[in-house]
Amino acid sequence: MRIAAIDLGTNSFHLLVVDAGPDGSFVPLVREKEMLRLGDDVAREGRISRDGCRRALDTLRRFRALADGAGATKVVACATSAFREASNGRRLAAMLAEETGIQARIIDGETEAGLIYSAVQASVLMEKGPVLAFDLGGGSLEVMVGDGEALWWASSLPLGVARLSAEVVRNDPLSRGDQRRLRKRIVDQLEPVAGQIVDLFDVGAPGGPALAVGSGGTFCDLARMVAYRRQGGIPVSVNQFAFSRLEFLELHEELMQATAAERRRMPGLELRRADLVPAGAMLLATAMELFGFDELTVSEWALREGMVLDSIRALHPVDAKPLGAADIRRGSVEALGRRCNWDEAHARHVARLALQFFDHSHRLHRLGDDDRELLEYAALLHDIGEHVSVLAQHKHTSYLIQHGRLRGFAPDEVLALAAVARYGGRGFPKSSHKPFGSLSPKRRDRVVKLAVMLRLAAALDRGRAQVVDSVDVELSGGHLRLRLRSDRNCELELWATSRQAPLLERVFGRRLDLASESQTRIPQISFESAAASAR
Repeated sequence: MRIAAIDLGTNSFHLLVVDAGPDGSFVPLVREKEMLRLGDDVAREGRISRDGCRRALDTLRRFRALADGAGATKVVACATSAFREASNGRRLAAMLAEETGIQARIIDGETEAGLIYSAVQASVLMEKGPVLAFDLGGGSLEVMVGDGEALWWASSLPLGVARLSAEVVRNDPLSRGDQRRLRKRIVDQLEPVAGQIVDLFDVGAPGGPALAVGSGGTFCDLARMVAYRRQGGIPVSVNQFAFSRLEFLELHEELMQATAAERRRMPGLELRRADLVPAGAMLLATAMELFGFDELTVSEWALREGMVLDSIRALHPVDAKPLGAADIRRGSVEALGRRCNWDEAHARHVARLALQFFDHSHRLHRLGDDDRELLEYAALLHDIGEHVSVLAQHKHTSYLIQHGRLRGFAPDEVLALAAVARYGGRGFPKSSHKPFGSLSPKRRDRVVKLAVMLRLAAALDRGRAQVVDSVDVELSGGHLRLRLRSDRNCELELWATSRQAPLLERVFGRRLDLASESQTRIPQISFESAAASAR
């Protein structure tokens, strides 16, 4: 079914329309955002102004038209801090329902935190707890503690960036007095919560929580800014991007000293958030100090994705279970494959053969479990570029992976995955190529090795008929022997695999020998004839 989720936030309204499956997976179809800054009105006057009400109505009408145009069969809407606290919040929600047919539920902080945490669980790997999560909105800050299975505890605090900016900040750039008042407001609210969490969950033990996660637009912008400073570019997605306290504090100092006009020119920062980001930076710096964590991992999923997951679970309470850490990455990869109309039988067979090669040749490549996992996912996605065009499909595959919004992968892992899939199809890596050129030298070396394994595995199913049942690897001297098991004619696969001999020798320094246990006659292909054929 198609679900439209509308988040009526303090700072901005968001629309997300998805194709949802009963297993809890969904494919985004429409994303739209409008920054209304309703929280500014509430901070100044305690109510939403007439102009704010008009803009809210106009925005919701557009969202309704977009949802209807996308074929949404279910529309869910939640209103948060500004509606909770404004004296006319409930009247505005009733008016919006009457004019648009969208009944927005004004949710309390605990409900908001629960929806957000379910989205973070499904978006970021949580391999052990306790996990300390923050969602920073315009009007409130949700603080959550849990693990990959459940939310244990949550609190909502009046520390949203729009609220703090309107109530505390008076100068541009922030004066020393602004910074002192801002920090005091944050400490007064956060310190008791930090003490409570430390007592309850040992979050303040040496090293801090096992994982600290931040969601919301401000944290995502801070992540993009750090990413640009670190690598000179902004990732397509910052989901699961992690940055250190040291990296962040350098940016924090710059933000405190810059004017709004100067901040607007900083790469990674959304223009309309330029006057709000100092409050968000001060909050994060203070939270790192009070809660004792030195790294923040970012989740791009938050309230609206949580609303979608909640709607799916309401319709399919048995099937839509929270994903474990091991399921997030695989589920995300397989969902991308389905969206691209993958040849699933071929993809899974290539992945199985690639892992057999990996497992039987560890003495050759010396790679670890993380590389094995990356090889499997690259194999599953290695030819999704056919969805765009057979011509240059390896480049299309790389693009689709980079822009596929894969969950559970850090940005550099997405780039590595895209590179393995690209060179597992055609070509040889060059530092001028993207995304290969942006990887670290160590990761580049690993990518090249994995790409060769993928190229061999894909050749072993060249006819897409899964005629090769399994493969063994034997290493002897300067040779690598591939022994194929098949009870069918595999001449095409032998020929295709022999063409990879020059690449194998270039990367691993081994000459390729092929053998088969099938009853079919095996053509005698030497390395020299394979090289000539490849040319």
